[in-house]
Amino acid sequence: QVQVVESGGGSVQAGESLRLSCTVSGLKFDDYAWGWFRQSPGRERKGVSCISWLEKVHYDDSVKGRFTISRDNVKNTVYLQMDSLKPEDTGMYYCAADFNGLWHAEWDRRGNWKEWGTGIQVSVSS
Repeated sequence: QVQVVESGGGSVQAGESLRLSCTVSGLKFDDYAWGWFRQSPGRERKGVSCISWLEKVHYDDSVKGRFTISRDNVKNTVYLQMDSLKPEDTGMYYCAADFNGLWHAEWDRRGNWKEWGTGIQVSVSS
């Protein structure tokens, strides 16, 4: 059984940083692409960033230059370093794995990812 677990969320002031971590069990970590999604209140879950097994990355325009995704295949962990946080970054952050689709065009679509964590809250106050 696959288990995806996020950690590292919390409440911060605008301009501060957080690092999210996602660990997985039940599948071979380095064979899969990994993604981070955000769901803000009243809005759909949307892709924030992703990283392939070859470490090709994508970022949503809203986080480019502020967020950095990385993976550690030894620790079976994917990270999302979030710097210069803004109030609009507030939401539930979900880790996803097992992508199936067009990598460059469809990475940010929820339906193209099979495995999901239960999410972790990030709150940024102004």
